[in-house]
Amino acid sequence: MASQPLPSWRDGATRSRILAFVASVSQPGGESYRPPEERIAVFDNDGTLWSEQPMYVQLAFAIERARAMVAQQPELATNPIIAAAAAAGNGEAVLTMGIKGLLDLVGITHAGMSTDVFRDLVREWLDSACHPTLQRPYTALTYQPMRELLEHLRAHGFRTYLVSAGGVEFMRVFAEEAYGIPPEQVIGSSVGTTYSIRGGLPVILRQSEVQAVADRAMKPVLIEQLIGRRPIAAFGNSDGDLEMLEWTTSLPGPRLGVIVHHDDPEREVAYDRQSAFGYLDRALSEAPRQGWTVVSMRDDWARVFAAPSGSAGSEGEAVNRCAVPPGQDGGAEPTGERGTGELPEQPAVIPGEVPRIEEAPGGRQP
Repeated sequence: MASQPLPSWRDGATRSRILAFVASVSQPGGESYRPPEERIAVFDNDGTLWSEQPMYVQLAFAIERARAMVAQQPELATNPIIAAAAAAGNGEAVLTMGIKGLLDLVGITHAGMSTDVFRDLVREWLDSACHPTLQRPYTALTYQPMRELLEHLRAHGFRTYLVSAGGVEFMRVFAEEAYGIPPEQVIGSSVGTTYSIRGGLPVILRQSEVQAVADRAMKPVLIEQLIGRRPIAAFGNSDGDLEMLEWTTSLPGPRLGVIVHHDDPEREVAYDRQSAFGYLDRALSEAPRQGWTVVSMRDDWARVFAAPSGSAGSEGEAVNRCAVPPGQDGGAEPTGERGTGELPEQPAVIPGEVPRIEEAPGGRQP
């Protein structure tokens, strides 16, 4: 007997609506049938496909990169942005510097190297970094229900794209392994690049200037530029995804807009209108009028993260390297189903800056 689709989703209206939509657009001869070339689904990344609290994963990478740079070149600490990132703690000083500080940090820490070197640095960091509260590798904190949904869509002829304000080269390092999304179907923020010859070989060099921030209204713009077709399904979790949801669902015919609502303090973190990361206010209010489906992480998901397998060379081994030492509380349970409870305290930005990171055009780091 074939296994049921979306096994980590609880039976209910949300799961039924998603399955019914996929079936309706992929069944030849049906009234809502759409040919394969029109079956395009776009997904946000942070907070939609993997955890984004207590800060975006790429911001954590930029902070650690700043610390490594200062260790090699102490004179870099004269830059206040680098000094703030290199300070003790979890980067709180950087978060208080507002959007400009975050973009400057990314520009400095991600530039001056080839794209190949940058990808190697990201890969090496992801292989060793651990989430500060869940004590698991960041790549182990992808949402199992969403991974199942990606697979279900592709099994029914969909092309799935990642459309995120995260850096495009940063996400390309893990997107194919984590989500089954190849590099050419990743759309994200970017920095300037130049072609150069180094050591007799051609390279693409990363510059410090931010070229495009794929957030809010830029998401549909980039979808139009880089895909050339309007999606029929879009998935997000914050106000930064509102325009992408609008763009996808505004035409007549079968269309699906989905918002992942983080309302589960037991297994992950509960947050929406008061969060500096993953701020969800207007999109949540608009959902009923727009006909968007709001996924309750608490009620609609039977599981949040995949359980560690524990076999040699597998995710289980990686989880062990992040486990809290014996006698210390606060680590994730072996099933990966224990969360952190309430939203961590998040610093306010400095006066004169926007009050929430995602409300600016440069809402997330490239």
